Amino acid sequence: MKNILTISFILFVLSTFISFDRTPSPINPSLTVKVEGLRNSKGLVQYALYDHEGSLPDQKFKKYHQIRTSAISDGKSSTTFSDLPLGTYAISVLHDENKDGKIEMGLLLPKEGIGFSNFKTIGLSNRPNFDRASFVLVKDSVIVVNMIYK
Repeated sequence: MKNILTISFILFVLSTFISFDRTPSPINPSLTVKVEGLRNSKGLVQYALYDHEGSLPDQKFKKYHQIRTSAISDGKSSTTFSDLPLGTYAISVLHDENKDGKIEMGLLLPKEGIGFSNFKTIGLSNRPNFDRASFVLVKDSVIVVNMIYK
């Protein structure tokens, strides 16, 4: 009888520790990026996600953390970056009307629409960089990026 009580006690203690283990599991949130007001449904939208200082501007798309493309429907597009580590990020968006993956430049300004997190407009005195476009991701989030056409 004493052995049964001892075994029962040990099992009770083990089950208590196992069921009350409060070690937090890693959090890897998702980020959904939405674009509305695209000027037409030509091409696709390219989304570049950046995760470190100095990565923006990135006109040739070589410094990104992840990159995705998405179709356009009714002047809207969106994509989701999943399973991201907690951290600081910035977004760059291109309305890639000719589907070449590059920003088509005019004399000084892009011919295709572009956008950045935290930016409504851009200009010589309002140029995007990682610090100004960045945000902290700590939970599943949705952001809307304003498209800029010149």
